[in-house]
Amino acid sequence: MKCRYYQRLDDGRVECQLCPHHCKIANGKTGICRSRRNVEGILVSEVYGKPCSLAIDPIEKKPLYHFHPGTTCLSLACTGCNFGCLNCQNHEISQVSPLEVGHYDLTPQQVVDLCLEHHCPGIAYTYTEPLTYLEYIVDMARLAHENGLWNILVTAGYVCQEPLSDLLPYLDAANIDLKSFSDDIYLKVSGGHLQPILDTILAMQKAGVWIELTNLIIPCVNDDKEMIREMCHWIVQNCLADNPLHFSRFFPKFKMLDVPPTPIHTLKEAKRIAQEEGIRYVYLGNV
Repeated sequence: MKCRYYQRLDDGRVECQLCPHHCKIANGKTGICRSRRNVEGILVSEVYGKPCSLAIDPIEKKPLYHFHPGTTCLSLACTGCNFGCLNCQNHEISQVSPLEVGHYDLTPQQVVDLCLEHHCPGIAYTYTEPLTYLEYIVDMARLAHENGLWNILVTAGYVCQEPLSDLLPYLDAANIDLKSFSDDIYLKVSGGHLQPILDTILAMQKAGVWIELTNLIIPCVNDDKEMIREMCHWIVQNCLADNPLHFSRFFPKFKMLDVPPTPIHTLKEAKRIAQEEGIRYVYLGNV
């Protein structure tokens, strides 16, 4: 499937314009996400119509606690991610090539039909980084709305604003993983930058998307109390005090096997700070 967000360069490479990495990709190669390939000067999505994971989940698992609680959603994921988080919980499908993972063959209409067949009121694009297969999501999301279904995005939020604007009219709710409030930590742990995530949050808010935020607290990485307070202050200052904030407990995974699980008291302290700053709904996850 030909991608919608790229520019051809004079030397045969293409510049992907989906996310802030702006990967310049040589013929036959892929970008950081591993799922968008330059084929003779045309950028192609190798996962369009090829989800690697399907499940029916409670909506609280996303986590979304204030968006139609008690309902289910059809969860869908394709291979790939534009981050390389050292602590990735789904690295078996996010940090590999689509060629290394099995998949289903499902058109957008077939996904919508599957959702209706199983009486799920919405589709959740989740598990990996859904924004790396944005074209597939936009096509599914448009059909989902035509059939009265919700669209839910679970994302790290690393995307350029123009592509995001194509999705926003069809997006109903999102959980955004705000990994820290430090650009240095973002670069060190995930391989990206903070500001584009903040831009995504504000763009979704402006578009009327229901937002919940998740902050995974990793010991000795992003558990600094003042940084947590700064993050919470930004949330409140940007009129998100009524949007749930989920502090999630870290467990050793992927390339962070030597880091211990987050102490419960650290999570409780983060919750206390968030409430002091004015966030009204604070939840602890993985506890």
